[in-house]
Amino acid sequence: MSNWYKLDSVEVLKKLDTHPNQGLSLSEAEQRLKEYGFNELTKNPGENIWQMFWKQLTAVIVLILIVAAAISLALGYYIDACAILTIVVFNSFLGVWQEYQASQAIAALEKLAVSMVKVHRGKKVREISARMLVPGDIVLLETGNLVSADYRLLESFNLRIQEASLTGESDPRDKQAQMSVQGDLPIADRLNMAYMGTTITYGRGLGVVTETGNKTELGQIATAIQTVKPQPTPLEQRLDQLGVRLAMIILLIVAIIFTLGLLRGEELSFMFLAAVSLAVAAVPEGLPAVVTIALALGAQRMFKQRALIRKLPAVETLGSVTVICSDKTGTLTENRMTVILLSVVGHQVNLTNPLRSSALGLNSYEDSWPVLKEQAILNLLLIGGLLCNDAILEADPTIPHQFHTVGDPTEGALVVVAARYGLRKTSLEKAFPRVAEIPFDPERKLMSTVHSITKASRDFNETLESIDFAALGLAESSHLVFTKGEVVGLLSICDQVWVNGKIEPIKKTWQEKILRDNDRLAQDGMRVLGVACRPLNIPDDSIDLKSLEQNLIFLGIIGMIDPIRPEVKEAIETCQTAGIRPVMITGDHPLTAQHIAQELGIEFSDRFLTGQELEQLSQEELENQVDQVSVYARVSPKHKLNIIKALQKRGEIVSMTGDGVNDAPALKQADIGIAMGITGTDVAKEAADMMLLDDNFATIIAAIKEGRVIYDNIRKFIRYTLTGNAGELWVILLAPFLGMPLPLIPVQILWINLLADGLLALALSVEPAERQIMKRRPHHPNESIFSRGVGRDIIWVGLLLGIVLLAVAYNYWSSNLPNWQTMVFTTLAFSRIALAETMRSGRYSLFQIGLLSNKPMLAAVALTFSLQMAVIYVPILQHVFKTTPLSVRDLVICLALSIFVFFAMELSKWLMRRS
Repeated sequence: MSNWYKLDSVEVLKKLDTHPNQGLSLSEAEQRLKEYGFNELTKNPGENIWQMFWKQLTAVIVLILIVAAAISLALGYYIDACAILTIVVFNSFLGVWQEYQASQAIAALEKLAVSMVKVHRGKKVREISARMLVPGDIVLLETGNLVSADYRLLESFNLRIQEASLTGESDPRDKQAQMSVQGDLPIADRLNMAYMGTTITYGRGLGVVTETGNKTELGQIATAIQTVKPQPTPLEQRLDQLGVRLAMIILLIVAIIFTLGLLRGEELSFMFLAAVSLAVAAVPEGLPAVVTIALALGAQRMFKQRALIRKLPAVETLGSVTVICSDKTGTLTENRMTVILLSVVGHQVNLTNPLRSSALGLNSYEDSWPVLKEQAILNLLLIGGLLCNDAILEADPTIPHQFHTVGDPTEGALVVVAARYGLRKTSLEKAFPRVAEIPFDPERKLMSTVHSITKASRDFNETLESIDFAALGLAESSHLVFTKGEVVGLLSICDQVWVNGKIEPIKKTWQEKILRDNDRLAQDGMRVLGVACRPLNIPDDSIDLKSLEQNLIFLGIIGMIDPIRPEVKEAIETCQTAGIRPVMITGDHPLTAQHIAQELGIEFSDRFLTGQELEQLSQEELENQVDQVSVYARVSPKHKLNIIKALQKRGEIVSMTGDGVNDAPALKQADIGIAMGITGTDVAKEAADMMLLDDNFATIIAAIKEGRVIYDNIRKFIRYTLTGNAGELWVILLAPFLGMPLPLIPVQILWINLLADGLLALALSVEPAERQIMKRRPHHPNESIFSRGVGRDIIWVGLLLGIVLLAVAYNYWSSNLPNWQTMVFTTLAFSRIALAETMRSGRYSLFQIGLLSNKPMLAAVALTFSLQMAVIYVPILQHVFKTTPLSVRDLVICLALSIFVFFAMELSKWLMRRS
């Protein structure tokens, strides 16, 4: 049904058989989930197994092997051709399996990235995955939410929704829940509907789910979206380019050797076989598969550390981050605000033994809380903070008398402190119903609500004696306005102040005292909120929101603390040791920000910039200062974007945390955008590359460490596989110059590469972190794959391995021993095992990192050794691989020669550590 917008809300609720305040029962929601299915669009199934297999077979490096097999077949080397093709198919199956595992891992992570929604279910407000929404669910809509299904709006308070994804119109649309419709309307004009895939940019509301999944408006046009193919990561692109270059180099070498051999009078068949052997030796068959699985496994490991990777390139980019721009609240601190002070002009109450707002026992510690001694103004201050507030207090069903807050932590703290003094939000909201509001805006840093004064309001007040109706001029008023927010901004729209039981004009002396108190509390690390009010005597339909925030009466200050996370200080130190500069960007007071920064060790000087100062700076002036500033306070989201651009202009690789709608541009601009998984809005999560499931700064550092590990392991694999392949190339290239036959035939080379680039390389991809991984500068994201000694090792170690193999080959061949090729073959196999062990670290000795620190490598070594023994001693395999059995003496010689390259690498690392 697509005409829900034509029905009034009562008809919609009746058709969907649901209740606006209670929602569906749990059993009914479960039944409807079975009927309608999960609320998700049918995604492009992606590549099937055969498509994956075809992609493996058409890769440049695999095509080279297929051509080699065809040449072998044409020359009558049937066993070689069959062996090459068999190993190509086996290697392709291995690649398909790895790619499939990687895609399954990423799909599992994507499911975890689904947004959460607040719904009325079972007579309670619950937070559930958007996948679990069903028609009839009553959903709470808040600024920053993505609309997760199609909703018919039941309530709307200044609600604006950005619908560009459906309508193409860039300006948000003002929504009206009670709009009546005559005739058909286009989507853009259906003001009483909210559609899946759109974004709530302002206000709040209530909606009932009408359609889910493919039946939504977005679901009906999803087919076009599904044609988009995922792009390869930058690292995968560089490795693809490496494969193409290797192919070109291989063809060039083959052409040169083939021509020189013919000029030297070699037989055509011999030169063809040599060319095939060279091509096979140079190809790193496992390169694409290892990179894919390394990235996917890395993303899974990050998830275990509470970091959810939403975009795969983030895994590799993390290793190069040089600056982390972090919000303070919830990331550096616990995001568990606690009110510890109530202050009005002339009176102050310090609250001892405050409880956290996340878990509240209302029947405990009552004696330790100060009595307000009938201070009506302090009661009014609490009521203002409670009513101008979207957080709620819910009972814990498992623990009697225990409660927890749902909503913004700062607002939750206000609900908690009011509850401790007997002011319950549900009772107050019934007595003073909210009829209008101006939601919190990060630019204004204020929120205002308008409440009706009814007979219930006066009855409630007589019971608690909380509000002095006469002193406030409310005896004849119809409404009461409450505004809360930043003290400085609030004072600018107040012209009166409550002093000693009466209202006075707000003199300069009062303003100075309030600002001094504000600065003193902020300097002590508190978050400070001001509360003001204003009586109105007008009908509901005459409320003008534009003129609401003026001529207010300043009531007082509420001070609260958000304790620093205990693990963050160590994470900051690790960050600085790793060559990464932490930068705090917060909307809090400058003195609060400075206090927290100094406590954490972020700030190295007294230099900080405020949003007001940033407004006065040009982008070029900001670029000249960002290197010296580590603390930004009172900033707006647009300032965050400017700071990131300035840092990037200075050549920094920037990670940025954010949680709000307006943070989305900054998250997209950053090299790594990181959204808060707990407090973050859906819009911020969609814009980010990574999501913190615990909103913890220490998790960012753990993810960066993991990113470095992944990048290091990919480089280790490249160093390892190309070094081994270079050794094979050298022995094949140089043997003809000594008048020798080919020391290795194509099928033997393929077998070695299968073991080395498959089993051993995969074991390298799970190598644990190097000892000093977080005590070195970040790598540049555009650095060459062969930088920092990788290219050098490939050349000299590859040449050394080639010389060792050539010495074995010449010595046994010149002695007319029939097992000379098997000796070369086995020495190479054992050398690749030894190389895998020594290349587990580019700096530390194997004896320092320990054999047991990578158990998968031990298993791969044992399996590789066993398979090589089978090739030498199992008759049927001897026939395929042209091997002869080796005596114990020859086997010992192979083992002894294989560790020659191992000790050469270990000596090189020892010299590097010495220098």
